[in-house]
Amino acid sequence: MGYSLTSVLLVALGGALGGMGRFGVSNLMARWWGKAFPWGTLVVNASGAFIAGCLLASLDVPNEQPSLFWLFMVAGLLGGYTTVSSFSLQTIELWQSGQALRAALNVAVTLLLGLAMVALGWLVAGGSL
Repeated sequence: MGYSLTSVLLVALGGALGGMGRFGVSNLMARWWGKAFPWGTLVVNASGAFIAGCLLASLDVPNEQPSLFWLFMVAGLLGGYTTVSSFSLQTIELWQSGQALRAALNVAVTLLLGLAMVALGWLVAGGSL
């Protein structure tokens, strides 16, 4: 399954816009509510998951080559805005296909692996836990 230059450029444009959106929302939340809790990341991740759910409900997961709109919005914009959107879509897809155990395992492993890798990166960079 090959992608055209148009597909690649739409993903790149969406990713750039998503990254700028994340930067703007995160900074706005930090300004409004402070930095004692990662409100910006929470708002970005929650809103990205909400948008992904809306797109999933209205467009469904493409079985073949995704449309240019799907590539721009999901792979690009949401991919640049938040990484939780892909995780959320894949977990819901597992759940909806009757694979509740795999959905739960995806949640647990993603969370634990993410925390473990942050801790490992922290330690490798010279931090102490």
